[in-house]
Amino acid sequence: MKLVVIEGVGKRPAIQRYLGNGYKVFATMGHVRDLPAKTLAVDVEHDFRPTYQIMPDKQKIVAELKKEAENAEEVLLATDPDREGEAISWHIANILGIPDDRKARITFNEISKKAIGKALESPREIDRNLVDAQQARRVLDRLVGYKVSPVLCTKIQSKLSAGRVQSVTLRLVCEREREIQNFKPEEYWPFFSVLEGAGGAKIKASLALKNNEKFKIGSEAELKEVISGLDGRTYTVAAVKKSVTSSHAPAPFRTSTMQQDAINKLGMSLKQVSQSAQALYEGVDIQGEGKVALITYIRTDSTRVSPEAISSAREFITENYGADYIPEKPNVYASKGNVQDAHEAIRPISLQRTPDSLKNALNRNHYRLYKLIYERFLASQMSNAQYNSLSADISCGDYGFKVTGKTPLFAGYTKIYNEKEEKDEDEMKKLPDLSEGEVLGFVEYSYEQKFTKPPARYTEASLIKAMEEKGIGRPATYQPTVSLLESRTYTEREGKSIKPTELGFKVVDMLIRYFPEIMDVKFTADMETKLDTIEDGGKVWQQIVAEFYVGIEDEIKKAMGDGYKIKAPAQETDYVCDKCGAPMVIRDGRFGKFLACSAYPKCKNTKQIDENGNIKVRPEPVIVESDVICDKCGAKMIIKDSMRGKFLACPNYPTCRNTKEYGEEEVLPACPDCGKPMRKINYHRGVFFGCSGYPECKFALYDKPIDKKCPQCGSLIVLKQRKDGLYHKCSNRECNFLEKAPDDEKA
Repeated sequence: MKLVVIEGVGKRPAIQRYLGNGYKVFATMGHVRDLPAKTLAVDVEHDFRPTYQIMPDKQKIVAELKKEAENAEEVLLATDPDREGEAISWHIANILGIPDDRKARITFNEISKKAIGKALESPREIDRNLVDAQQARRVLDRLVGYKVSPVLCTKIQSKLSAGRVQSVTLRLVCEREREIQNFKPEEYWPFFSVLEGAGGAKIKASLALKNNEKFKIGSEAELKEVISGLDGRTYTVAAVKKSVTSSHAPAPFRTSTMQQDAINKLGMSLKQVSQSAQALYEGVDIQGEGKVALITYIRTDSTRVSPEAISSAREFITENYGADYIPEKPNVYASKGNVQDAHEAIRPISLQRTPDSLKNALNRNHYRLYKLIYERFLASQMSNAQYNSLSADISCGDYGFKVTGKTPLFAGYTKIYNEKEEKDEDEMKKLPDLSEGEVLGFVEYSYEQKFTKPPARYTEASLIKAMEEKGIGRPATYQPTVSLLESRTYTEREGKSIKPTELGFKVVDMLIRYFPEIMDVKFTADMETKLDTIEDGGKVWQQIVAEFYVGIEDEIKKAMGDGYKIKAPAQETDYVCDKCGAPMVIRDGRFGKFLACSAYPKCKNTKQIDENGNIKVRPEPVIVESDVICDKCGAKMIIKDSMRGKFLACPNYPTCRNTKEYGEEEVLPACPDCGKPMRKINYHRGVFFGCSGYPECKFALYDKPIDKKCPQCGSLIVLKQRKDGLYHKCSNRECNFLEKAPDDEKA
């Protein structure tokens, strides 16, 4: 049996099905080894040597992996096809003792039988350049986080963090907000003359020139002057330009353009886009087929498309839309510099799986995102859209007017996909056939007073666009960075807009004061470019880190050595600490103001306060006894309320932490490990089913077990709710037993 190691558990069923017998797929669920959380773990004195350790929550997975590897005839590392995936494979190889020169690495850009089969034919050694590029990025981020964050904690407030990409992105948000705050609106008057051409057709001509120079009306006085200069004068067509114009099909999606389009067109949040894209890549359940992956790898900044995919698209377009809709030569799109071009653009794996054919198999967000990706890719290989375009200059006295318009001639790629809605389409269709020297009749003036508006706040979509354009971060970091700023309360939402909090402003100002280079947008973009050169084998990663690190220690010493702080002074109150008798003061915390003992750190007493500075009084809990006896300590259990309803709890908490479901307790099968009864347990994220012998026995399941054994391996059967009904499923994740539950059975 060959062992194939992947990252995400979600794609395991599809990969296992394509590999078939003779292979076993094992999912690590992401990284298994990393820099330890509570130490720097980077030796700055010895070539920035990192110290890695198995992550605490992955100890059990690593133990299982080692056991599986010992029994396997060969181990193949099939983690994601990018730097992060390469690094995960390298860490796994180190843990399992796989030699550097062994060809154990396989990659595929899509989860399909053909792609996986092709990958198995050509395993390779782990690419150390890719690993080193990821190592450099990880070490740099750790150095910034651990070395710079304490400055913020000292000078502003505790529990703040800085980040190499995160902080520069926050600077963009803060600078945009200050632009808005400092913006001074300017008055202007859009002005049109409504004219009449041959046959009575109306033409709305916009004022563009005065004495052959660009001109805009900036006040009511100027408006009156313009009207005075136009009244009674003749409008004459000075020049007419007619042409056939075309617009080229847009490139297929890369990560950032997919995120932007889905947010703007579908109204999805960034988190929803990321989750839906991941599901479409890993595979969704399709009745009769199991899990099927629908799109290629989703973290990419490349617009490259494989020759096979291009050929398939051209055949599909010809068959479904006609030969006129395919260009003479396939459309090829140039990627920007510093692109991980090992990937393709994001596209459907098979064009035969049309959005309509999957509508009943996908949930709403999955369907809409798949449709968007499908149509964008198909459009990218279609002919240009063509238009009859007209541009006319009209003169009247000292003033010049402009009329432009276009009418569709050939739909081309817009047959299925429009980047943006065409504006004034009805009006453009009514444009008359103007000719030079033609005199037009005057109908009326059209104008209104307006004021210039400040730049718009960033949205998730526009912030991602700005990050990409400025070279900050990479496809895998856009969504986590935007989400992190909000979770740190550096930014907040106002509708769809992102605005900095007062804390966000303070963090940016402090970092710019002491670390101007780290906070420089161009410097950060240049650093991303340098990190990319490591992947190409052009630079040693320690050299890049050393160039960045030079001077940071001195800047930190300087920052910590001066007395400049912007911490809010403690506000005195009349409250007395009920623990030590010292006066209590109001302090600013990460989550707002709170009451704290002035004797801190000797006394750490704190209390919540409301917006008026009054202590929030928690209502005394009403204790309701039950007739149920705690099976761990013998006390009479009490009834408590939680977000998920009532439950039974032991009154001797925290000495005894026993809880039970309120009401008639459901009889569950015995634990397969120790034979004690299983029980249903409520926790903050839902429910699970665990052994009543905990903590001696830690057997647990997330699906409800029933008193039935798997006919294939003998493990417990659980009830699994799927879209098309309830199923009996084996609790052993390595077993694929699944059957429809009887119609009368309930979860």
